[in-house]
Amino acid sequence: MRFATERIQAFSDGVFAIAITLLVLDLHVPPRGGDESLAHALGHEWPSYAAYVVSFLVIGIIWVNHHQVLDAVRIVDRPALFANLALLGVVSAIPFPTRMLAEYLTAGWDGSVAAAVYGATMLAMSIAFSVLWLVVTREQAGLLAEHLDAGAARHSILRFSIGFLVYLVAILVAFLSAPAALVLHGLIALYYTFDQLRTPSAAA
Repeated sequence: MRFATERIQAFSDGVFAIAITLLVLDLHVPPRGGDESLAHALGHEWPSYAAYVVSFLVIGIIWVNHHQVLDAVRIVDRPALFANLALLGVVSAIPFPTRMLAEYLTAGWDGSVAAAVYGATMLAMSIAFSVLWLVVTREQAGLLAEHLDAGAARHSILRFSIGFLVYLVAILVAFLSAPAALVLHGLIALYYTFDQLRTPSAAA
């Protein structure tokens, strides 16, 4: 069975919107009447701000690249729908490791465990996104727009999947330094702000 892309686009956008909104709910205003000034209290919350910024960037970039994927297809089939659901399942879970990392970032070994869980979530996201791209670029499926070269587009997965290896490194780095692992995730996100997916024209 084949389906138009409008419904999958609308459903996916809703999931992305909810996931990215949930991130801000974990940012808390310090209560009045504490033993320290507001400035100091806000300064102590820096792990929450750092985790929020990185995760907001991650989800935002996934959303941008997800739009690029769906803009390249004219129809979707059941495998594409299930691959998309797998990706959305991981995206909707990102607020959980984000909150955990914000809470434990400076907590020694527990911070390393939290950073490793965060990295494992990002690794799962990378795998899910790569699977989605491989599914929609199956030449025999004919899902891509007619002017696009499915074979050439499929080969771009090698460049796009570099993040898979870096996420593995980030998990290892987590056990050396949780803050360093978070910085590494931010750098990976910046890498994906550039177009790492290619949808060459069949006529090129």
